[in-house]
Amino acid sequence: MVQQYKVDLVKSLVERLKDAKAIVLVDYKGINIEQVSELRNRFRTEEVDYFVQKNTLLKLALNEIGISELDEYLVGPTAVAISKVDEVSAAKTLSKFVKEVMENAEFPSFKAGYVEGHIFDDKQLVALASLPSREELLAKALGSMTAPLTGFMAVNQGVIRKFMYAVDALIKEKADAS
Repeated sequence: MVQQYKVDLVKSLVERLKDAKAIVLVDYKGINIEQVSELRNRFRTEEVDYFVQKNTLLKLALNEIGISELDEYLVGPTAVAISKVDEVSAAKTLSKFVKEVMENAEFPSFKAGYVEGHIFDDKQLVALASLPSREELLAKALGSMTAPLTGFMAVNQGVIRKFMYAVDALIKEKADAS
């Protein structure tokens, strides 16, 4: 018979996992307590839910919400990073942590991720983490759209400025002639 606390734990996991924009599985071995605390603080700052759970319970919860594609990755030590706000914040935060704190060590590392209905392997998650933020992409798009208008305005101002210089020169010439 299944113990009631495990059933309750799976229900709690289902609540944490549903409506997630990104679920990232992390292999966390090789990381000490201070580094784990730092990683948790970084995830908390980015509004990412980060926890360690038994693979069997996590598998049950994921299957209950219809995600069975991650089952093969639920082996060995596994932590979960869940983002309900942004699709890339969990991957970006872990990548930045590995570069800054772990000095590009092998661990912690990505196992796999589930982002907006698609499975991402570790290499794809690294690529996803290297993308610019949404705000940066919007700023670049806006800059690209306004560049032709800005150039057009600069050309028109140059024509007007040259016309004004010519008028000023004529006025000075007439004043000097009189």
